[in-house]
Amino acid sequence: MTPRRKPATVAAAVALGIAPLALTGLTASPAMAHGTMTDPVSRVSACYAEGPESPDSAACKAAVAASGPQAFYDWNEVNIANAAGKHKQVIPDGKLCSAGRDKYKGLDLPRGDWPSSKLAAGKHTFRYKATAPHKGSFELYLTKDGYDPSKPLKWSDLEAKPFAKVTNPRLESGAYVFDGTVPAKSGRHLVYSVWQRSDSPEAFYTCSDVVFGKESAPAPTASAPSEAQIEDGQDKSTVGHGGHGGDDHPAEPSAPASPEGAASPAAAEPAPAPAAEQADTLQAQGAGTPSPVAAAADENLAETGGSTSTPYLAAGGAAVLAVGAAVLFATTRRRATR
Repeated sequence: MTPRRKPATVAAAVALGIAPLALTGLTASPAMAHGTMTDPVSRVSACYAEGPESPDSAACKAAVAASGPQAFYDWNEVNIANAAGKHKQVIPDGKLCSAGRDKYKGLDLPRGDWPSSKLAAGKHTFRYKATAPHKGSFELYLTKDGYDPSKPLKWSDLEAKPFAKVTNPRLESGAYVFDGTVPAKSGRHLVYSVWQRSDSPEAFYTCSDVVFGKESAPAPTASAPSEAQIEDGQDKSTVGHGGHGGDDHPAEPSAPASPEGAASPAAAEPAPAPAAEQADTLQAQGAGTPSPVAAAADENLAETGGSTSTPYLAAGGAAVLAVGAAVLFATTRRRATR
């Protein structure tokens, strides 16, 4: 009987080996980034367009010196994974442009020569480049009269209410496009944008330097990166430029702590069950009952707001392989007992 039990042992080993490999498809996704304002041009977008290695303007040179080039190759990732609408609570004064992230601290430099965009009172069409679109709302704030760009930007420097607000704007050629009515201002100001996803607690932030009328000491004109520049820089980016998933980022020293008692997304996720247990559960549940793999896919989709294809394809592949291994194991055992 001993020789007949060896195939069963091999099948069990296959089942235990394949399941973990298949399940890694649910957790091995790279971090995905999502976008930035390009009209008016955001600081991170302007410096990326100038070139992260050797920017042209004095402001971008200083920003790269403070943050390093990588922050600008990752121009579409100025975010907080678990903001959940609590923007003022999680981003401290002086760090609005970096979203409180040390990685992007160069964007917070207080200076009056940041590359800027012309802006005028009245209707304006805004554009927000989206490398991974998501449902959500945009809020745009302008700085108050008397704004001093040579001082760190504080929440109290912004008008109390957004001058433009839109939910799920239209997407055109890879960018969100929406209209807003700009109030009358003069001189140098800043447009602060908040993109809060509705399918996730994640939010994105941008600072766009703008000028109303003429400026006494003109600064360089900001330009958004071209599609060719964006494509050329993708191989140097540490974040994705398409797809979904993996939106969480490791905690950084200067990032504000989560509210006391709030569970982090990572802490809320249960550890995967051992492979043997997963295979046994899949075999016992049958086709009509959601499996742990499918449940993990649902959790991933809800947390990241990902597309409906990627997590389910990974989950489906994992389920097929695990079920196949379990069936092979059961079939081999039946043959061994004959």
